[in-house]
Amino acid sequence: QVQLVESGGGSVQAGGSLRLSCAASGIIFSMANMCWYRQARGKQRELVARIATSGSTNYADPVKGRFTISRDNAKNTVYLQMNSLKPEDTAVYYCNAYYSFTNTHYWGQGTQVTVSS
Repeated sequence: QVQLVESGGGSVQAGGSLRLSCAASGIIFSMANMCWYRQARGKQRELVARIATSGSTNYADPVKGRFTISRDNAKNTVYLQMNSLKPEDTAVYYCNAYYSFTNTHYWGQGTQVTVSS
């Protein structure tokens, strides 16, 4: 079955860094557009970063210049390097695999990131 397993979350002080990983199985990883979303308490889930099958990337304005998304197709893994973290980055971060030709989404279970001031 499809599994997206996030890891790397935790608690960090403002200005610190974390690297999230998402290991995928049960999907054709190289053909999936991979995204990171986040959901803060009481807020809607929002797109943080996206990396297409081509390797092109997009970022939400609040994280531009601080976060970097990357993928390793040989390891079926997508990463999110988060630098200069701010308290407003506190949220549950979710990995998402999206197949545009079938409009199919798969989600991980989420990993908590907490940034203290």
